[in-house]
Amino acid sequence: MVTSTDNKTNNTPGAIRKIASLIVRWRLVIFLLFVAACVFCALSLGKVRVNGDITRLLPDTTETRRGILVMEKEFETYASVEMMVTGVSPEEASTLAAEIGRAPHVTDVAFDLTESHYRDGAALYGVSFDLKDSDPGVPEAWQNVAKLAGERDHFLNGDLTSGYSDQLAREMLVVFAFSAAVILAVLLFTSRSYFEIPIYAIVFAVAALLNKGTNFLFGEITSITDSVSLILQLALAIDYAIIFAHRFRNELGDGEDPKGAAVSALARSIVEIASSSLTTVSGLAALTLMQFRLGYDLGVVLAKSIVCSMLTVFLLMPCLMLTFSRLIVRTTHRSLVPDMERWGRFLTRKVPVFLIIFAVILPFAVVFSGKTEYAFSDASVTEIITSGRRADMHRIDETFGSRSVMALIVPGGDYEKEKKLIGEISSLDHVKNVSGLAGVEFEGMNLTDRVTPDEVAGLLGVDAGEVQRLFDLYAAGKGDPSAAEEAPLIDLALLLFKAVDAGLVSLTEEQSEMLDSFRGPLTRGAEQLKGEEHDRIVLTVDLPGESPEAEAVAAKVRAFAGEEYGEGNVLITGVVTSARDLRESFKSDSVLISVLTIVFVYVILLFTFRSPVAAAVLVFVIQGSVWINFSLSYLAGIRSSFVTVMITSAIQMGATIDYAIVIMNRFRIRRETLPKKEAMAKAVGDSFPTVVTSGAIMTAAGLLIAFRVSDVYVGHIGLTVGRGALISMILVLTALPQLILLADPLIEKTTLRRGKKGGAGV
Repeated sequence: MVTSTDNKTNNTPGAIRKIASLIVRWRLVIFLLFVAACVFCALSLGKVRVNGDITRLLPDTTETRRGILVMEKEFETYASVEMMVTGVSPEEASTLAAEIGRAPHVTDVAFDLTESHYRDGAALYGVSFDLKDSDPGVPEAWQNVAKLAGERDHFLNGDLTSGYSDQLAREMLVVFAFSAAVILAVLLFTSRSYFEIPIYAIVFAVAALLNKGTNFLFGEITSITDSVSLILQLALAIDYAIIFAHRFRNELGDGEDPKGAAVSALARSIVEIASSSLTTVSGLAALTLMQFRLGYDLGVVLAKSIVCSMLTVFLLMPCLMLTFSRLIVRTTHRSLVPDMERWGRFLTRKVPVFLIIFAVILPFAVVFSGKTEYAFSDASVTEIITSGRRADMHRIDETFGSRSVMALIVPGGDYEKEKKLIGEISSLDHVKNVSGLAGVEFEGMNLTDRVTPDEVAGLLGVDAGEVQRLFDLYAAGKGDPSAAEEAPLIDLALLLFKAVDAGLVSLTEEQSEMLDSFRGPLTRGAEQLKGEEHDRIVLTVDLPGESPEAEAVAAKVRAFAGEEYGEGNVLITGVVTSARDLRESFKSDSVLISVLTIVFVYVILLFTFRSPVAAAVLVFVIQGSVWINFSLSYLAGIRSSFVTVMITSAIQMGATIDYAIVIMNRFRIRRETLPKKEAMAKAVGDSFPTVVTSGAIMTAAGLLIAFRVSDVYVGHIGLTVGRGALISMILVLTALPQLILLADPLIEKTTLRRGKKGGAGV
């Protein structure tokens, strides 16, 4: 956001003034179009699909993403939950396990009195349901199990996306309410008219609705983007409304009638707001080039929010300012912002104290920010605030140790290889459980064992002739005559269920009841472990997913599977592989985003100020604030999510560079008529309200997100964005003016095609 000190010094191009005149003239039509757009967007809010699984945003070439695509296509995943109950004796724990097994929708309870499930009076139950993960009845099934714990302390751990999304939505609503209160206080402090505040509120509400209501155009957005976009839009774009309101009020003060004031204010605001927004959009544009598609998701939604905010300010706000111009004038009050020119004079003294402090801190900040560790799974992120769900997870891990799950996907059909592989995996250290079709027993035999017609007839109590017809049907489908004599039990069972449903096999009532008793378990097992082209083997290890030890286990599993099925024919998914793939993506993305953001912003500043030195000075200070920001995470021992550094560095550079532009632009305007020290003192005084208003809003919004939202990704983005805005604001109002004065001779020498009096307007 950059404004001129003197409205009359900048000549507005005629074409832009004509556009401004047309907007003011057609304001009623524009107002009606906005009403229609708001109605459309309000009706479209329900069309926006939100995805809470960030691993789906990995590049399609990664092992994790390839495995997920296979599993989504060929396998079903049923809901499950871990429940730990404390203060129970072994007898009580066993009794409770039986009660849980009888709860609605419960299909299996993993529990025994070994240390894996019972330790120091605490019992850990692995509960499986006959509901799929996406079933809306899953939260109620969880609650029914939890109620059985009675008055005892109990802790739940599992994936409950629907309940979590609702919780996140409630938390963000509270954050928005607090943010609105803080922003109201800031605007009351920095505004000149009380009635400007309702206009700001209307403009932002419309811009936010237009942005959220058009998110359906992307098909699907992430829960992270959905959560933070509203607050970040407010922090990033409310400046545009402030700039126009200040312009409009200044024009009225110069004696213009309301309509003329609106035209003049809009004409002078269009270029400066549009140019200012380019630095923000450039940072967001850099995000869209990340391999990890979260950057693209967040980048395009926030870039769209900037466009929506600009259009609302350019088109709707003039209508509102004209309509309520009398109230704006009537509610004018004296400025509450102190005159900071004295502070500017202090900064121009001989000894550049703050620049020296910045120069001393910066090398340490560069080193420490490079040492900052990042987490690549949500379980490894340091919580700013701990949600009830994560507190339960930590309590279970403290009692029974960490556990993680891996899914091994192999070519289907060869049950002998699968049985051998399961045996090899089971022998590995840290592997506690392995589930696969070739490892499941049923009625004293393995599900994948090959059986004869006589064995099946005896097992089911069915006529041998009926069973032979089933074998013949199976052999015909396989195109293998020998299959009519011997076939895998699971394949025959699944074929039998289909044949009965199609009326091809006749059963007595007693036989039907017996068949139904094991139809459900076999069908669910097959849906989870047997696909059209692949089989899935699920293993649990007693290690954190994001750990070298877990990676070593995964490497051994991959080697065993590769020996059986050939290299490149097996896939492993789980926290261990997603963390590895995210880490690899981060290595290239972090450098790419940092470099592109700096380059994009530098090029914009180069065109803005026409001086490579001036552009370099501004980028250097804001990049310094980025380094300081992330060095604080290292010093505090905070392990942030890897997405934090990429997203925050782009937003901080793209958005807070505006604070530096304000100082530089005001200085160059004042420099035309004043000595450099006097010009800087006045530039600091001129810039203070704009910088503090924007910086305070972004800082407050970010920190409120950090300390009110339990999602670890959203919380850390809020913390670093808010902290970064505060650091940038402090540097811009302390070290930057002193650095500009030091570099002023070089800036003067390297500035090309200097304009007329009035300096470089942006």
